[in-house]
Amino acid sequence: MKYPLYALALFFTLTGCAELKDAGRTIGHATRDTTTAIGHASRDAVNSVKEDLSSEDDTKD
Repeated sequence: MKYPLYALALFFTLTGCAELKDAGRTIGHATRDTTTAIGHASRDAVNSVKEDLSSEDDTKD
């Protein structure tokens, strides 16, 4: 009687671990994508400001 209960407990533990692993992967990929988007937006903003400043310097001369 004990062995089927142990097997059942092991089954639920393993399936629970698989679901947690999948949730962690989903959260990790979403975090990576968000961080990449923020980084690219920051880079583009800096380049835009740099271009604006250099064009202002050209018009002053």
